[in-house]
Amino acid sequence: MTRRGLILLAATGSVVLILGAYTFQALGYAPCKMCLWQRWPHLFAIALGALGSAVPAAWVAVLGAGATLTTSGIGLFHTGVERGWWEGPSSCSGGSSLSGLGGGDLLSTDTLDKVVMCDEVSWQLLGLSMASWNAILSLALALVWIAAVRVRRGA
Repeated sequence: MTRRGLILLAATGSVVLILGAYTFQALGYAPCKMCLWQRWPHLFAIALGALGSAVPAAWVAVLGAGATLTTSGIGLFHTGVERGWWEGPSSCSGGSSLSGLGGGDLLSTDTLDKVVMCDEVSWQLLGLSMASWNAILSLALALVWIAAVRVRRGA
């Protein structure tokens, strides 16, 4: 496969994962702060895919691999927070003192709809949460980006 084809394949994978995230959100699974963090590198990878379709340079693929490795790393960290392996951000983990909320927020009846805890699994498949699946699938996408880096110039 050509570098351009691999770049487009990897970027399409990020599109699918982003669409999946927004589909879950539309179904009522509100994202936590760390879930949102995992979306940004995918959006960057999608933009790189668009660039790589016009300029299929190795440096574009290197950046794409970096983006998907970043979201995979965030997903792995998020998984560890969900499983209690380590603490997550104080603003969205169970041990939080809710210090990120002001007095008006604490008195508001809308606050509970806005606070989504990072250490609680809202959905899982085969024992893996959305964060875990993002980590695994993003790592697979990173391998596709790396394959695009390794394609010879003329290919």
